[in-house]
Amino acid sequence: MSVARFSSVPARVCRRRAPLMAYAAAGLALSSLATLEAVAADGSAPAVVAVPGGITPGTGPGAVVPPIVPQPPVVAAKTLFGAVKVPAQLEARAIGYYSRGCLAGAQRLPVDGPEWQAMRLSRNRNWGHPALVSFLERFANDARRLEGWPGLLVGDMSQPRGGPMITGHASHQVGLDADIWLTPMPDHRLSRQEREDLSAVDMLAPGHLAVDPKVFGEQHVRLLKRAALFGEVERIFVHPAIKKAVCEAAVNDVERAWLYKIRPMWGHDHHFHVRIACPNGTLGCQVQPAVQADDGCGKELADWYALLTAPPKPPGPPGPPPPAPLTLDKLPAECRVVLAATRASTAKPVPPIAAPPVPLASK
Repeated sequence: MSVARFSSVPARVCRRRAPLMAYAAAGLALSSLATLEAVAADGSAPAVVAVPGGITPGTGPGAVVPPIVPQPPVVAAKTLFGAVKVPAQLEARAIGYYSRGCLAGAQRLPVDGPEWQAMRLSRNRNWGHPALVSFLERFANDARRLEGWPGLLVGDMSQPRGGPMITGHASHQVGLDADIWLTPMPDHRLSRQEREDLSAVDMLAPGHLAVDPKVFGEQHVRLLKRAALFGEVERIFVHPAIKKAVCEAAVNDVERAWLYKIRPMWGHDHHFHVRIACPNGTLGCQVQPAVQADDGCGKELADWYALLTAPPKPPGPPGPPPPAPLTLDKLPAECRVVLAATRASTAKPVPPIAAPPVPLASK
């Protein structure tokens, strides 16, 4: 049987203060409450007893529940970066890793160039580090002049301040990635609506185990090789079937070092994804791991085809839920500066902020 004693606050601390803390959180003055000290005769937890003033601790219809302090909603970083329409006029800098970072001082690839046209303008993703824009302009020129390619159709690069995108990509966050269509540029200047409506051509035959020779040929191989010969290019992602076609076309090449840059990757059957290295001297740009020093036409390609031809797995239990989207606190600390920067008249450097390295990703 429980015995309850009420008194003013004694020197000896009450054994159970949780109800008082709840009252205090609810805005009730402690001085107006009597201290409850309930002691069970058998040493067990005390029974719920009434406190003068009609307040009942514990649970039930008469219980006092401390107010819940509202917390600000968690906003995904992709929402923040996707909403910004102009670049941060800061010194050009790729910050973080390709799949977890941001971009200061972005430069816009002109919508129309002598040997290229930018596509899907409504996305506002034709931004990049100046090193990427320079590469694309030089590559487009070489592709036409040396390989006879009609011109590049350039797809997604980065957003004006880089960062995660609302749709479409895990990488492309630091201004060093660009998607280039395998469809050649037409012989006329596309309208803005045509750039939205025109579809890139799928280069694969039915079954997706080989390229379709009616749409993919030697000129495509030369285009990919031309891109790989640029020193700043570290990776070019293509579908495994396109990698296989490139390997077969280059079987008699004596110099095969460029082939290791052509990397098999899911998707990438309509376009190839070029990734350049961190520009020299760029503080805080995290380099990607080196790939194996071979042409990638042997065991690696065979492993990909083993995945492509594997029988479908039987239905099983549902997998884990998708990971939560990246939030700003998961990006390098400098990205807060980039996101908050205004369009100043003079470019300033982004102050370096010490932060732990971000985890690397394969793409």
